[in-house]
Amino acid sequence: MAGTAILFPGQGSQTAEMRDLVAQTHPELLAAAVDAVGEDPFVKVDAGTKYAQPAIFCASIAGWIALGRPQGDFMAGHSLGELGALVAAGALSEHDGLRLVALRGKLMQESGDAAGDGTMLALLGAGAADNATQIADASNVAVANDNSPQQVVLSGERANLQQAAAAAKALGIRAMELPVAGAFHSPMMAGAVPEFEAALAETPVQIATTTVISAVTAEPFDDVRQRLAQALTMPVRWREVLLTLHKNGADRFVEVGPGKVLTGLVKRTLKDVELVSA
Repeated sequence: MAGTAILFPGQGSQTAEMRDLVAQTHPELLAAAVDAVGEDPFVKVDAGTKYAQPAIFCASIAGWIALGRPQGDFMAGHSLGELGALVAAGALSEHDGLRLVALRGKLMQESGDAAGDGTMLALLGAGAADNATQIADASNVAVANDNSPQQVVLSGERANLQQAAAAAKALGIRAMELPVAGAFHSPMMAGAVPEFEAALAETPVQIATTTVISAVTAEPFDDVRQRLAQALTMPVRWREVLLTLHKNGADRFVEVGPGKVLTGLVKRTLKDVELVSA
């Protein structure tokens, strides 16, 4: 049975024109983001996750609105994108989603600053997914994002990631350090969890109108608050999310934007599916 999955992107998907889309499509959300962050997050989108996360969240909601607010048969979000998917599915209000995103970005940036010299390393090409866990375990780092068979991101101390890069290259796998200011989706983000959990505990959660797949479990969300808190330190199982969606009948994947990062990951993971991006 054919089905449509609506995909919401995460950090790193920002585009130059996304502020204009928000201003045109949903100016109230832009104003709310400025209030939540204390300044315009779009102006400083490359200055840290504190700004990037609210900006990308607003742009993805605006992109979804511009497409006509499609519900599809499923929704999923990559890391930060989970909050956009949950808002679009009615599980969280837009106000609460933005508030949580602004806090999440702030806490992750602060945790990254406090935890030491943490960063992230992308393993690229054939063999990346097959060898990532072995490389991570041997180097004392974490698998942060399992994005596709050809792209896995590791997270941890910079010195350990340099060791992981050497191990990857010995296996013929390309390794590229990412320009991020923290070891996201790893135990080094543990400092961000308690305050985020407290904010989640005070946030109303409704029954979603569309099935939303969790990137923590690669299954439909069960406990929204628990899974969103776990997502700070647990890996993004995006490749498995796509396989779950496809197994359950999704053969059309619509990325709401900004950017086309997720469309590329679907293309590398699934065959004979329809791809649509805003």
